[in-house]
Amino acid sequence: MNSGTPFLSAHASAADWQAAAGEIVRQFNSITPAYRLGFLYVTDHFSAYLEEISIFLRETLGVPHWVGTVGFGVCTTAQEYFDAPAIVAMVAPVSEDSFRIFKGVSEDITSITETHKEWLSSPFPPLTVVHGDPRNHKVGDLISEISNATEGFLVGGLTAAEENFMQIADNATDGGLSGVMFSSDKVTVQAGLTQGCSPIGDTHQVTAADENMLIELDGRPALDVFKEDIGDVLAHDLQRVGGYIFAALPVTGTDTGDYLVRNLIGIDPESGVVAVGEYVSAGDRIMFCRRDHDSAVTDMQRMLVDIKKRTNNSLLRAGLYFSCCARGPNQFGDDSDELKMITEELGEFPLVGFFANGEISNNRLYGHTGVLTVFL
Repeated sequence: MNSGTPFLSAHASAADWQAAAGEIVRQFNSITPAYRLGFLYVTDHFSAYLEEISIFLRETLGVPHWVGTVGFGVCTTAQEYFDAPAIVAMVAPVSEDSFRIFKGVSEDITSITETHKEWLSSPFPPLTVVHGDPRNHKVGDLISEISNATEGFLVGGLTAAEENFMQIADNATDGGLSGVMFSSDKVTVQAGLTQGCSPIGDTHQVTAADENMLIELDGRPALDVFKEDIGDVLAHDLQRVGGYIFAALPVTGTDTGDYLVRNLIGIDPESGVVAVGEYVSAGDRIMFCRRDHDSAVTDMQRMLVDIKKRTNNSLLRAGLYFSCCARGPNQFGDDSDELKMITEELGEFPLVGFFANGEISNNRLYGHTGVLTVFL
């Protein structure tokens, strides 16, 4: 990476993509040949034109490589765009040998391990920025396989769109995973994860289950345990738990109390079964959690302080932020409060990202989280 050349970011909102992309070009002004890679995120309003936008930026700016996707919202330094036609872009002064772009990872990861076999033989494990298609039920397993095969760290998110689940990895693609791998000896980063839901009650052992249905917890009907955890008020009106109460699966082998949040799919008062958005088996551990503003703000602040410590208060060159589409104005406030927290704690630096249908950190697919990666 050229440490003397800054990352550059731009953002624009307009009724048509040509006007928004033109404003992006105007903000970038003149781009030197040092910029070899760009990140591009658009809101769902422009999802059908993502390929045209990437071609326009590549040809107009002269930046040869682009990766990106679509989100229900997009974000940049201290600002987010939700429910509006918008584009955010960032260009990186990285050398061609410091990164590799991949795509077409839908059934297995051979398009990474075989195509980039020689590059991956380096003793330095890569940081991989991943964009995924939520329609592919294998994405969770593929994320884990990439992590194991490369021995590297993954960050990213799943496309969030109504119809056009497009990604850019030099060219348009969809249906699986795509993105860019950075060599860790040439590109230095730090990353953090923040949860948007806080646990309630104890951690329980699954003692009977069928696929995604919790039948018994701790040897008792799952619904009885669930009602005890959520309290009398909600227990007497289960219609109110939707979008507020979730299941959480503790991550084994972690010393940070990490957990994966999954939606509640259904509740059967007659059988006492609680269905969740993940397959579970007897012996698994599970807890319930609630989504609220205060816990999200508190954990966001914790993550930012931790990143600040790990970067030794250094000036940050750039950042990527992947947040759940249920966060942003839906949880933090409608004045870009989530993005402003980053700037208030870490200072101003070029940053882009999007509000996703699932967030990727290390080797797992999360929900209701924010994943921040900073370049040093």
